[in-house]
Amino acid sequence: MSVRTRIAPSPTGDPHVGTAYVALVNYLFAKKHGGQFLLRIEDTDRARSTPESERAILEALEWLGLSWDEGPDVGGPHGPYRQSERLPFYTRYAGELLAAGHAFKCFCTPERLEAVRVEQRQASRPPGYDGHCLTVSPAEAAALEAAGVSHVVRLKVPREGSVTIDDMLRGPIVFEWSTVDMQVLVKSDGWPTYHLANVVDDHLMGITHVMRGEEWISSAPKHALLYEYFGWPMPKLCHLPLLRNADKSKLSKRKNPTGILFYRRMGYLPEALLNFLALLAVPPIDGEEVMDLPTMVGAFGVEHISLGGPVFDTTKLDWLNGRYLREKLDDAAFEARVREWALRDGYLERILPLARSRIERLSDLGQLLAHFFSGRLDVDPEKLREGKLDNETLRRAFVIAGALFDALPEWTVPSIEASIRRVAEITGAKLRDVVRPFYVAITGSAQSVPLFDSMQILGRDLVRERLRIALERLGGATSKEQEAWKKGL
Repeated sequence: MSVRTRIAPSPTGDPHVGTAYVALVNYLFAKKHGGQFLLRIEDTDRARSTPESERAILEALEWLGLSWDEGPDVGGPHGPYRQSERLPFYTRYAGELLAAGHAFKCFCTPERLEAVRVEQRQASRPPGYDGHCLTVSPAEAAALEAAGVSHVVRLKVPREGSVTIDDMLRGPIVFEWSTVDMQVLVKSDGWPTYHLANVVDDHLMGITHVMRGEEWISSAPKHALLYEYFGWPMPKLCHLPLLRNADKSKLSKRKNPTGILFYRRMGYLPEALLNFLALLAVPPIDGEEVMDLPTMVGAFGVEHISLGGPVFDTTKLDWLNGRYLREKLDDAAFEARVREWALRDGYLERILPLARSRIERLSDLGQLLAHFFSGRLDVDPEKLREGKLDNETLRRAFVIAGALFDALPEWTVPSIEASIRRVAEITGAKLRDVVRPFYVAITGSAQSVPLFDSMQILGRDLVRERLRIALERLGGATSKEQEAWKKGL
């Protein structure tokens, strides 16, 4: 049996370094065993999935140096490789589950479900569907559908006994069926949830090993039940520990930049970042931590992955990237990398028009455009406070802006401007008074080239990081403050 692994990201935001780590582990495992590595786009969340995010995922993984044997861009015998193009498969198999009595139609309203959740919380019982529609007869269901009553399709789960999931890293994990929720498989709009689509696609694409983040452990019994109901062999499961911050908390953009393309913008070499991620799952060879991709494949083994949670140590990444810059590039290659970093994708052509009307000498460009070629800015908190906003309003403005920016489906000048205007509206400040500290946080100066254009060119990840640093310079914000300020957005 040929080993087949996959990475299946959802195109609902910026490509995450955690996705890169999981992709790398899947790639290394497949190649170690002479198998195939697939890329599948899980875009059934139609409200949040965007073509822009899909392009960014492909771009980020390709920049890292990973390639896949089958995928939406390269094709293959098991396509299509976008779930949005595979709806007939999900409809067919959901129908089979209903016909066999392994799933049922649920007509419960959101209001009823919320009332059940409230009752369960008050009684200190675990949350979950209470099985209300299990007793709805086929005739009753048909009548409700004919009347236009909305419904979902749920998985029928035993209420007694247990199931044992054999995990490649963790060994046997036992789940009592009474703790497993009757998962929604098909939403009211007819589209599948992750659970049905994931199982159907992994089977039809011949996936032999599912290596994914540990946040999916609780889903394993539901997936095992689906494989049993369909009569399909279940792939081997390996739930990888999540990347951690230095303080062992879950890696998050509140404490560390998490976007792959942020690290490209900061001037990290892709092979250095890939090497860094590999060291979280591959031991050094004779004490040497610098290794190329073929060496990583040869040294990889699941047994080397620590369950303690690998730490995403940016200090170690800086050290490793420095070694690559000094030891792996000759002068010509170094110059080529600098040009690629500074002038990629017509970068200079995008920023020069912003500056021409603001200079008298070409030498003025250095200071005016320096923020386009910088990473983190060490801004002076007093410069942030020089305007008309007090310290708390400034902190609140940066927190609200970060939340609004994260929620934008597309990173464009109009959407950025609308977000800043929304910040002014929420804080009750004039737009010009809000814009000024953002100029300082993003460009390092209260006056520079157009702010919104600068932010669009710099990219969401770098803007987020500069706002985070500016917030820290103002004293930071507690989790409680941030939750209060973001409430109702």
